[in-house]
Amino acid sequence: MSVKTIRTRTLLLVVLAAAAPGATACQGEPQPLAPAATELKAPEAKAPAAAAFAIGRAGSKVELAMDAPREKIRGRIEGAAGGTLQVDPTDITRTTGLITVDLSTLELFQTAVGDDGKPGEEKKSDVQNEHARTWLEISKDTPDDVREKNAKAQFAIRSISTSGEKDLSKLSGAERTVTVTASGDLLLHQRQAPKTVELIATFRYEGDRPAGVTVKTAKPFSVGLAEHDVRPREAFGKLAQKTLEVLAPKVAKEAMVSLELTATAGAATPAPAAAAAPAGSAAR
Repeated sequence: MSVKTIRTRTLLLVVLAAAAPGATACQGEPQPLAPAATELKAPEAKAPAAAAFAIGRAGSKVELAMDAPREKIRGRIEGAAGGTLQVDPTDITRTTGLITVDLSTLELFQTAVGDDGKPGEEKKSDVQNEHARTWLEISKDTPDDVREKNAKAQFAIRSISTSGEKDLSKLSGAERTVTVTASGDLLLHQRQAPKTVELIATFRYEGDRPAGVTVKTAKPFSVGLAEHDVRPREAFGKLAQKTLEVLAPKVAKEAMVSLELTATAGAATPAPAAAAAPAGSAAR
């Protein structure tokens, strides 16, 4: 076989590979969808000595930031988290838990960036909030059963690691703080993906026993929109013509999420249930 023939066949293979289904994934197309799931189950406690900490809705706060060249979006969800943490005070690396957040009360604020590159005034836009609910499929036109599932975001903590002290009894004071890395699964828009989050946990002690804990993200963690099928939509079940890639100069393709939770030692509390109808722009 001549060198010319080899080169010709090689070129043909390259062209065919570029035209093959899925080949565009290497050209900046959306990442593959995460596996489908409707609900995460709470991981079992890893130690007999583990104590249940109930996450209180009142002390919960979730924030998100989406920064794009032409637009910056900030979001917040307050008083809408629940769940349980199973903590072994003698070895916090044996902690597990399930955090559930109701997205129905999501509230977005928008900052446009001018041609001079300077951000304008932050504003809350009813249209922007309606679009967000349509993308998440929790808008008013979404069937009730689908809306209820899509309004539930969950993070199942399956393992904990730390480079610091694992035994809280070896620390002192009424407040004892540890920094950990939590690994598990994130459920958003009925799509489940592995997620690792750095957390700072401050335990409040009464005597020699932990009575409560405040958990905060050490730094925001990223959530890819395309991975969880959160895409531009005109209505329920109808994708918009403009994709995330087309809108990229104006809309970020990932959200940076921060959270703060307060949990109290005691019996588990039920996870927050999604509202029968979304709050909508009037509630914001």
